[in-house]
Amino acid sequence: MNYKYNMSQEDNIFFAKRKLVDNIYKSANLEGIAVTFADTVSFMNNVNTGNISVDDMLKLKGLKDAWEFVLNSINDNLTLDYIKKVHFQICKGQNVEPLGEFRDKGVGITGTSWRPKLPSECNYEEDLNNILNKENKLESCIELFCFIQRSQMFMDGNKRVANLIANKEMIKNGLGIIAVPVEKIGEYFNELIYYYETNDLTKIKKWIYDNCLDGIE
Repeated sequence: MNYKYNMSQEDNIFFAKRKLVDNIYKSANLEGIAVTFADTVSFMNNVNTGNISVDDMLKLKGLKDAWEFVLNSINDNLTLDYIKKVHFQICKGQNVEPLGEFRDKGVGITGTSWRPKLPSECNYEEDLNNILNKENKLESCIELFCFIQRSQMFMDGNKRVANLIANKEMIKNGLGIIAVPVEKIGEYFNELIYYYETNDLTKIKKWIYDNCLDGIE
């Protein structure tokens, strides 16, 4: 997998900050939080338009706080504890239990009868290490994005966590950012469901590579 962008970490952090509103808007919509770009801009500027529910405002604040946490810890080692900390930032104040901890019950997924295993039945540490040890760092980041979504580690917020964690490693390595375009979320979900059901990364990795990478030359 060829790298699309080869930025310095400093430039990638600057780029991510410039694209922060756009990424929060896209990440929110990927998780089913139906906010407009204009309302996201207003929220980031501390303007209450009255168009966003209290619950959605809390979710946007969680994304904003999580991005701040990630950008301030970009060189921290990526561990399961770090992933839990990101979940805590994303979902705090939103009646998500357990907060900052792996789920302890089964979950269903819209659009498929496939069900993920319980975290207690998985070896996330081994899976994470195998992904992070890949020589191609872009491939590693895309697989990380997919792995966290398929694992459904938490009761809520898995796509938001996956986006933040994958982008931490993208930025750390100067590879740009990953963001699913809002107008292509339907296409993405088709690829995601196929990946959930087959555990075959081939199609979804190519789709993400072709549609979701952003950066500067």
